[in-house]
Amino acid sequence: MSERMPRDASDGPSGRMSARAAIATAATEFTELPSPARDFPEDGPLAWSDYGASRARATERTGERESVVHGLASVEGRPCVLISFEFGFLGGSLGQRTGDRLEAAYETARERRLPLVSLIATGGSRMQEGMLALTQLQRVARQSALLREAGLPQIAVLRDPTTGGGWATLGAGADVILALPGAQIGFAGSRVRPADADPAAYGAQGQLAAGQIDAIVASEDLRGTLAQWLTLLTGPRSAEPAPVPGPFGAHALPADGWEAVRRARSAARPRARAYLDAYFSHRRELVGDRCGGVDPGMLCGFGLHEGVSYAYAAQTGTATRPAGYRTAARLIRLADRLGIPVLTLVDTPGAANDAAAERSGQGAAIAEAFAAVASARVPVTTLVIGEGGSGGALALTSPDRTWVTADSYFSVIAPELAAAILKRGEAEVRRTASQLRLRPQDLVELGVARGVVGA
Repeated sequence: MSERMPRDASDGPSGRMSARAAIATAATEFTELPSPARDFPEDGPLAWSDYGASRARATERTGERESVVHGLASVEGRPCVLISFEFGFLGGSLGQRTGDRLEAAYETARERRLPLVSLIATGGSRMQEGMLALTQLQRVARQSALLREAGLPQIAVLRDPTTGGGWATLGAGADVILALPGAQIGFAGSRVRPADADPAAYGAQGQLAAGQIDAIVASEDLRGTLAQWLTLLTGPRSAEPAPVPGPFGAHALPADGWEAVRRARSAARPRARAYLDAYFSHRRELVGDRCGGVDPGMLCGFGLHEGVSYAYAAQTGTATRPAGYRTAARLIRLADRLGIPVLTLVDTPGAANDAAAERSGQGAAIAEAFAAVASARVPVTTLVIGEGGSGGALALTSPDRTWVTADSYFSVIAPELAAAILKRGEAEVRRTASQLRLRPQDLVELGVARGVVGA
């Protein structure tokens, strides 16, 4: 039965938000789908003593017959398939019947061409079903892969707690990962962690800082946030390239190479946030490389421009770190899978070259970004808005749809470094900059850029 979901649905007996309360928080309407039937011995496949009685007590406490509820939902008019975990039912654990319901939800999403939203609260695999419970993770992983192949997005909302296989499949495997404040998040549950483990590493804030989730969202804001993400990932889109942003700052072209460099390095020059704010009516960010890193100098996400969804990856003028390139590559691959054109804003003196960057795999991260741009089937549009520092900038640059602003430059190497390599003195830096032909108008003449915006 379809029902409009009230916002004040009560929490479960554990004190944590129940499956139904979570649905009421996230969705405007929800229609529960029938659960697949499975012959099941009273004490389960392992004949675990008292398992049947434990399930019966869990049903009595929660009103649910399994740890997962699934159905069709509307989030402020945006349709989706919704999964919600009931932690009060044996800790939201995954057993065979749980796997049946999860598989059915994924299949429904594919059949109806709908995004999948998971409201997760689980302690992991169910001990009373042994290895048969653990193998449900393989079923979920397979269904998730099929949904990705179908070009449909997955959004996970991490409630308290999200641990074990539920985190390592539905949670960490989602395209966009949101968390409620204070949620415990980690592969290791609270009872199996090392005694000296840092508790901050297993919390929402710590996982956000480590680039493992995209945002922490208060429960009262969850519905609106989900509605925006669903609009961005499944709403109107175009097969045409992202339009080139309009210019800010200077419009007159620089007289020589060194003037171009100085203008691009000026603190007064407009930066990526100004371009993004002017370009998109609203946008949402993807954060982190899912490998433990966040680069504040790389802004990635999706936004609406004139009612159409586009993805963006924007450098903010700092030396780009490995986490930045990996995050950009993640964004571009996701946009490509969903058929959403990409806009990149190039602005960096170059890739970070300190020891920490090298230890974090800077070369491999840059290669990953190059590969993501090169293999994208959707059009990638680039605007160089400031410094175009060597390969660290080229990694995010479209090979055939690049424009430049009048206060930008692009160079194989910084003019100071070029002069040093050529054993030229400081007085020769200006001449070297002009020899490199790095001005905006030079880039157009060389065929590197299509044009100078605003000139």
